[in-house]
Amino acid sequence: MNITKGDVLELRRRLKKTECTFGNLCGCYVNSGKQVVVKFSGPFSELEEDEFYKYLEIAKKTLSGTLGSNLLELEFDRNEAAEERQKYLLLLKSSKLTNEELLDRLYEQVIEQYSYPGNYLILVYHDIYDVPSKATSGEEQEESEEIYEYILCAVCPVDLAKPALGYREDENRIGARVRDWVVGLPDLGFVYPVFSNRGSDVNAVMYYVKTGKSSHPEFIENVLGCVSQRTAAEDKQAFESVVKNAFGEDEEQADAAFFKIQKTISGMVAEREEDESLPPVSLTAETLADLAAEAEVPESVREQIGKSYAHVFGETPPAAHNVLDNKLVEEGTRRAHTAQLEQKVAALQQELAAQAAERADEDDSAPWAEDAAAPIELRVPEEKAGRIHTGVVDGQKCLLIPLEEGESARINGRDATL
Repeated sequence: MNITKGDVLELRRRLKKTECTFGNLCGCYVNSGKQVVVKFSGPFSELEEDEFYKYLEIAKKTLSGTLGSNLLELEFDRNEAAEERQKYLLLLKSSKLTNEELLDRLYEQVIEQYSYPGNYLILVYHDIYDVPSKATSGEEQEESEEIYEYILCAVCPVDLAKPALGYREDENRIGARVRDWVVGLPDLGFVYPVFSNRGSDVNAVMYYVKTGKSSHPEFIENVLGCVSQRTAAEDKQAFESVVKNAFGEDEEQADAAFFKIQKTISGMVAEREEDESLPPVSLTAETLADLAAEAEVPESVREQIGKSYAHVFGETPPAAHNVLDNKLVEEGTRRAHTAQLEQKVAALQQELAAQAAERADEDDSAPWAEDAAAPIELRVPEEKAGRIHTGVVDGQKCLLIPLEEGESARINGRDATL
């Protein structure tokens, strides 16, 4: 990859009211039946202020995202059709969007290849950036050594506004608002030529895809003539399918193995993030084989994973950070930690129960245990206390209390027959 984060930020920083140098802006509004509703063109600087900022916001969005994730650097394919499309893009750029025939050709190609069920708007911007040179200290100078001329294209969905109530001034009442067709932020877009190393590179296209959306490979190949690439979201989904499908119907084993592999990948990515001088980890077939073995995946399953991986990714293995599912790793780690705590609590409860049982056994074996459960308490006159003694009656040890004629006794509050 030749485009850097600094290159993208330098272009994006210029998209302000005082620094924007867009020349012409052209557009084509297409309905759900793939019919052109309206086309328009004109100088960007002559837009009304509200329109100026809205169109500027769309252009900025086309320059947003993460390189290698949803902001891709595409190379032209090596065939005659791709060479023809590269020449066409150069002509369109050089025309400064004043050639209606060239614009119509772009619109027709987008309409033919862009798969979208609703209405949408195709926008094309032209810009010339007088790139300031930089001093050895890194500060920008007023002199320029490079002129970067490019086109920016954005394809934006157009949807009906949500139903809502509002003040109807003509009727002086609150009522249902009229639902307008609203232009949204772009689903996809591209910049050509790319801005790389603060200069123009006509051999590549910078391609934007809304996060979580398809990369639209048919658009990449047939409109731009480039070799299609997957977004990070598509890489992640394809990788998960390759690993889990190899286990067949054993979903539990598949989930367990996939989590172990993801956890190892997480460590590899974290190591690279700590040292920015290290290149991103490329998840080659050999690397995946090692990860699967470390996760104790059965050999037959590892072989199936290898075959599927080669078929899906071919000679362009994904970057490790593209297939990493951080949420899965965090949730799995949290669950594992919770399970460990539950095991420790269960073991502690068993230990406490065993200790309690052991103490109970000790108490039961004590010679005084049964008596202690129901002690005998006597209240007698002091002169009689000295005459109480123990003896054996019919083989049973007894407490003997001598009685005098006429004496009575109460046991547990009740009169006893003597």
